[in-house]
Amino acid sequence: MQPRNMSMSGVVDLAAVKAAQEAKAKAEQARAEAARQGGTGAVSPADLVIDVDEAGFERDVLQRSAEVPVVIDFWAEWCQPCKQLSPVLERLAVEYDGRFLLAKIDVDANQMLMQQFGVQGIPAVFAVVAGQALPLFQGAAGEAQIRQTLDQLVQVAEQRFGLTGLTVDPEADPGERAEAVVEPPAGPYDALLEAAVQALDAGDFGGAVRAYQNVLADDPGNTEAKLGLAQAELLHRVQGMDPQRVRREAADRPGDAQAQIAAADLDLVGGHVEDAFGRLIDTVARTAGDERDAARLRLVELFEVVGPDDPRVTAARRALARALF
Repeated sequence: MQPRNMSMSGVVDLAAVKAAQEAKAKAEQARAEAARQGGTGAVSPADLVIDVDEAGFERDVLQRSAEVPVVIDFWAEWCQPCKQLSPVLERLAVEYDGRFLLAKIDVDANQMLMQQFGVQGIPAVFAVVAGQALPLFQGAAGEAQIRQTLDQLVQVAEQRFGLTGLTVDPEADPGERAEAVVEPPAGPYDALLEAAVQALDAGDFGGAVRAYQNVLADDPGNTEAKLGLAQAELLHRVQGMDPQRVRREAADRPGDAQAQIAAADLDLVGGHVEDAFGRLIDTVARTAGDERDAARLRLVELFEVVGPDDPRVTAARRALARALF
């Protein structure tokens, strides 16, 4: 999925005078209350990244957005680009030292929030400023692009809403801050895996496929490379597709395995896992011979993208077995 930049100019609509005044007043009130209670309202670096669910969304995101811009990372465990993007966002949340708060939302467990934000695919990153939502970008964006977007967000939040962010406790355990930004030790294939990630960021999905294949040539059991290869191959297949045409052909030709396979790829890229699996299982059930085998093989490939431990994969494997036998 190609990263999709979102212009910060949309904040102009959020910056109505009344909204800005209310946000500034709330921010000043929060600071005054902290001072009255004899505290600074400072947080630890670990508090700059939080997990949010539907029950706590109003408290953790909407209310907090009156004092600090809240960046929302919509992710899922099966999403390979999410595993590339999320650590970057978490590291930058600490590096920006309280100028924004990062809220992570698992879309599998919070479908209603995903729908309310109109998320069409993941990873997807939004911001909430003074209670107002703003799309930032979609896809595994590069760090330079992320920094530029965050800089604009922080600037707008401060200038238009008076949101100066959170105060990070200067006396926090230095080890806590270091732990938040620590990089994992380098492994024997880190350079090749990093090359694959960079190729994905650049939209060079063919290059990413080759990089992952190079890892697997020496280490066939490398889990990260297997998942990355499945994801890169999927993105490479859909890169030149016309989504409207593909979906029209799938609707017009329900018995055409290739039409259904192409539509299933689009379903998965859009985050519609059950739709992709169900489409291919139905195709297996209604076709025979080479077409049936092609649908089955593509379904198995999509299982690799989502991950073997995902409960939707387990359920789909059982459904596939019923369709086959």
